[in-house]
Amino acid sequence: MAANYLVRDEKRLLEALTAHNVQFMIVGLTAAGLQGANVVTDDVDLWVKDLGSSHFLAAIQSVGGFYIPPGVAGQNPPMIGPDQLKVFDLVTHMHGLGSFEDEFSRSVEILIGGATVKVLPLDRIIASKEAAGRDKDRAALPALKAALAMNQKQ
Repeated sequence: MAANYLVRDEKRLLEALTAHNVQFMIVGLTAAGLQGANVVTDDVDLWVKDLGSSHFLAAIQSVGGFYIPPGVAGQNPPMIGPDQLKVFDLVTHMHGLGSFEDEFSRSVEILIGGATVKVLPLDRIIASKEAAGRDKDRAALPALKAALAMNQKQ
């Protein structure tokens, strides 16, 4: 499933981040979908250890992108562009979870395009969705829990 879940431009950025030794994880519903959850999302949430690192900036630039730090142009969250990269949301923390380092150590690896990418495990996605408690998070929980149960049986 992972090979077909993301489009070419998305895979290119993930490959660039990996090639530039950026510590990152895919989190949120894209991470859940990559692990078999029957969910739909319109973005790819990336949790990057250090958004200001030269490795991160070089990876973004290598695919023709740019980085907009948080707070520029009126209190915006951190973002990357141009348009083909706007599908990526940069996450700076996850509700109900530990530090980046703690969660990175628990991550699972999935082959996407030409890169092996770290992905937040389903049980941690569930914990975060439960902690956030938003309506959209609660709505996703049955599908996430079903996928976790299915994966545990295999």
